[in-house]
Amino acid sequence: MVIMEQRMSRLLQLAERFNCFYLTGLRKGECRPFIVEGHQVGLIRPDIMKTLLRYPEIFVMQPDCIELNPAFRDYDERTNRIEKVLRECREKNDFVALKAWREECYDVKGGFSELPLLKMDRSATCLFGIRNYAVDINGYVKHPELGLCIWLQRRSTTKQTWPGKWDNMVSGGLSVGYGIMETAIKEAYEEASIPRSLMDNIKAVGSVSFYFESERGLFPNTEFVFDLELPLDFVPSNNDGEVDKFELLPVDVAIERILSQDFKTTSAPVVIDFLIRHGHVTPENGNLFSLLLFAMLRSLRFR
Repeated sequence: MVIMEQRMSRLLQLAERFNCFYLTGLRKGECRPFIVEGHQVGLIRPDIMKTLLRYPEIFVMQPDCIELNPAFRDYDERTNRIEKVLRECREKNDFVALKAWREECYDVKGGFSELPLLKMDRSATCLFGIRNYAVDINGYVKHPELGLCIWLQRRSTTKQTWPGKWDNMVSGGLSVGYGIMETAIKEAYEEASIPRSLMDNIKAVGSVSFYFESERGLFPNTEFVFDLELPLDFVPSNNDGEVDKFELLPVDVAIERILSQDFKTTSAPVVIDFLIRHGHVTPENGNLFSLLLFAMLRSLRFR
């Protein structure tokens, strides 16, 4: 009982790390809403705001927000105007986040089901606190001797973000032009060589949301989560050069791995959610358990 309570306490501390914006930035009330075409699409920190306001023809300071110039009337014009600024900022090394520039864009929307207002390189979205959407696949097996085991990957040391950290088996953001299931299938093949035939077993199990903050910016993220039971003889292998290796871990070992400093903080909520749903993190301590559940389903409010 004591061991379980200690583990629950450590998991809650981890949840506070991946939801750290709620404990620091949001309470300060210093960030300004970012408005595009009348829609709030993000939140901008004061340090980032200071640089963006060097471009008053692009970003308009209002009494209670920062607004993209409303004279930009369509998706392409908004995209091109912001991209020009971001490329200039990248050349000047204004923002740490832009060192991870990928030439891969995310759509910027007022809500997931709304029409996109513009697109932006994924590395830049954290500067504006724009909500990102991604897909995560929990790969697992039911081992006859070890019980439930989870596949984890170690990210390549050449990755632009979180290099060398342990991570979920498969994950990837929803880039422009890709839906949820399309992204799941694409990332499963690119990251872990999972064939389409095995993807027939995939199960959509919900989503988790969190609000992370780092020196790079703000990350209000929603992850669409899938479970995939794999054959015992299947071993994932990487196709795109972004994964160093995979390991199959029993649940107790996997929990210690995600609690370590070697695990990617923003991937932890997906694994914790998996452990809760499969009965390996349970409510013996009702107070700590309820706090953990609350941390997994943060409402990504902007104010």
